[in-house]
Amino acid sequence: MPRTTVLVMIDGLDPEYLDACAAPNLARFAADGFRVTGGGMVPSVTNVNNTSMVTGHYPAVHGIVSNYWLDQQAGIEQYVESGEFITSDTIFAQCRRQGGRSLLSASKDKLRRLLGQDADLAFSSEQPTPAAVSALGEPPHVYSLEVNRWTIESARLALLDEHYDLAFIATTDYAMHTYGPHHPESARHIALLDEALGRLASDVPDVQLLITADHGMSDKRRMVHLPDVLAAHGIGAQAVPIIKDQYVVHHSNLGGCIYVHLDDPAALDDALAVLAATAGIENVFSREAAAQRFMLMPDRLGDILALGQEDVVFGNPAEIALPPGLRSHGSAHETTVPIIGCGGDFGGFAFHENRDLGRYVSERVLA
Repeated sequence: MPRTTVLVMIDGLDPEYLDACAAPNLARFAADGFRVTGGGMVPSVTNVNNTSMVTGHYPAVHGIVSNYWLDQQAGIEQYVESGEFITSDTIFAQCRRQGGRSLLSASKDKLRRLLGQDADLAFSSEQPTPAAVSALGEPPHVYSLEVNRWTIESARLALLDEHYDLAFIATTDYAMHTYGPHHPESARHIALLDEALGRLASDVPDVQLLITADHGMSDKRRMVHLPDVLAAHGIGAQAVPIIKDQYVVHHSNLGGCIYVHLDDPAALDDALAVLAATAGIENVFSREAAAQRFMLMPDRLGDILALGQEDVVFGNPAEIALPPGLRSHGSAHETTVPIIGCGGDFGGFAFHENRDLGRYVSERVLA
C-alpha cells in the first residue's frame, strides 16, 4: 500500500448542494479526477449506507438494514450502533490483515461505535482524541455547521502525525436537515467542508481521495401513521422507524421508509393491499420482496417495508407533530449521491453506488 487512501462520507450531500453552493476544491478534485452521479442503498439512512461503504457490500451481506431495530425473537427494540451487528468483513479489518493501519474520524459517535472496532484509531467529535483537542480546541457541538470542519481537520492532523494507509471520514447531516441547498447557511457549510478537504488533499502526502454521500435530502410535508391505517381495516400492526437514532434534532425520527410488523402474519396479503392503496405510499413490499429488491437481510426486516412519496414521512401523530420545514430522508427519493475521486488510478473501475468506494479499496487497494 504505497499511499494513503482517504474515503470521505459527507452525510446528506444531495447533489443539489453542489449545484447551488460554491465548492472550488471539490470542483478541482472532479476536474483532476472524476465526478459521477451514483446511487445509495435503500433504506436511505446513515447506518445502512455507511456500512455498505466500509464493507463494499450490500446490506444482505453486511446485515445493517436500519438505524433502529425490533428484534422479534428477543422482544426488544434497540439502536443499531455496535459492530456486533455487522455480519461481514470491513475494509479496516482487511487493512489490518494486510499489515496496514487505518483510522476513522466521525462527527457522530454512533458511527465510531458501529464501524470503528477494527480501525487502529477511531474517534469522533463526541469522543475526541486528546491530540485533536490540544491542536484544534474542544470540538464544536454536534448540532452545528462547524463540527464537520473539525472532523475533517482532526483526521488531517492524525494523518500528518502518523502514517495510516486508510482513512474513513464521516460527517453529520445536521446542516442538510436544517437548510436547503439555496439557503445562505448551506453555502457557508459547504465552504467549510470544501476548505477543510482542500487542506487535507494538499497536506497529506501521496493521497488518493474518494468522496461521496450516504443519502440525499428532501422537503417533507405529510406524515402517515401506518398502524392507524391498518387498524381501520381490522389489522393489528407495529411500525418501527428505520431512521430512528439518538440525534433527534436532525429529523425527529421521521423518515420516508418504515418497517411494519404484523400482529398476525397471516394478514400479510390484506395488509399489503390496504397499504398499496393508501395516499402517500409510493411502494410497499413483503419481507421477501423487499430483501430481493433492495438486497437486504430478510431476518432483520419487518413483515412489510413501506416507502413514502417524496414529501412523506412515517410517524405517530399521537407522539409527535410534523415539524414545520422538516427535511429528511429514508425513501427511494434520497438515494442519488455524488461520487468524486482524485489522486488515484481509477481507470477501468466503475463507480455506480456509494458502496463502490469500499469495493474499490477492497479490490484495488488492499487486494
